[in-house]
Amino acid sequence: MSMHKHVFHNDRVLPLEQVRLSPGQAGLLNGWGIFSTLRIYEGRPFAFERHWERLRRDAERVNLPLPYEQEQVRRTVSQLLQANDVKEGCLRIYFVYNQIGIWCSQEKMPVTDCIMYTVDLPMRSGPVRLGLLEHGRYAAHPLTGVKVTSWLENVWAAEKARGRGFEDMVLVNEHGCVAECTAANLFFVHSGIVSTPAQSAGCLAGVSREILLASAGVSIAERDITIEEMWAADEVFISSTTREVQAVSSIEDHQYKPAPGPVTERLARSFAQRAAVVSFQVGGTARLGRGTRPIEPACSISLIQRTTDKQEQPSP
Repeated sequence: MSMHKHVFHNDRVLPLEQVRLSPGQAGLLNGWGIFSTLRIYEGRPFAFERHWERLRRDAERVNLPLPYEQEQVRRTVSQLLQANDVKEGCLRIYFVYNQIGIWCSQEKMPVTDCIMYTVDLPMRSGPVRLGLLEHGRYAAHPLTGVKVTSWLENVWAAEKARGRGFEDMVLVNEHGCVAECTAANLFFVHSGIVSTPAQSAGCLAGVSREILLASAGVSIAERDITIEEMWAADEVFISSTTREVQAVSSIEDHQYKPAPGPVTERLARSFAQRAAVVSFQVGGTARLGRGTRPIEPACSISLIQRTTDKQEQPSP
């Protein structure tokens, strides 16, 4: 899986090789930024409004200036998807704090960078096998639950999982309760009753999790779930942008059979049906390189409010 040939950077779509990022962008190297991953179905981004709302909340929590409007970003998403001719795939939206602390340069740049790119959909098939990592989440940290670009804890744990033959890790918090996986939320079924770790356990408020809580057609309890309760579950499944709803066949050497179970199958069908009716409008034309594509002109979409360059910046 590799990045597609065009990237959106601040106010225009550019060929990937022409995008310039600088070590003088302080947040780029110290991880002061936020991001979200969106699923693309039939050339349309799924649950855009929910992803935007989480980006807005996360920006407030990390004190990151967000001089962008939802509808402006929505139009640039359409522009990028059509430039890369994406029908099925994934989109990443990043906001990076450029002018913060003492390690920023004097280059002319917006206070916050907007970077968007697309990739092919990762191959996800069949039930997954998970490992277990104790003390993998610190629920009491003030930034727990924020989807920040400083993602080392997650990719490090995911690589540990793959090195042991698993697809991901179940992360346990400092209280001995299950929190989440590195890139997915967890759900457990006991005697037909579905539960998922509460956000207070240290999990990210995933958009797929949010959709299941709101419209799965069954009651899902948000609560603390111990390791012992995890072992005792009849079914386990995970949810994420790239996985939708996916059954778990084992955690470490503990097996869950059948996988998927009946509740997991029902919720997977319900989620897939919801994704199938997503609607997103695009239009306009613009020229990129040698060809013409039905996209909006890059020059008509300037996300950056240049007056923000004059804002007084807080100390880190």
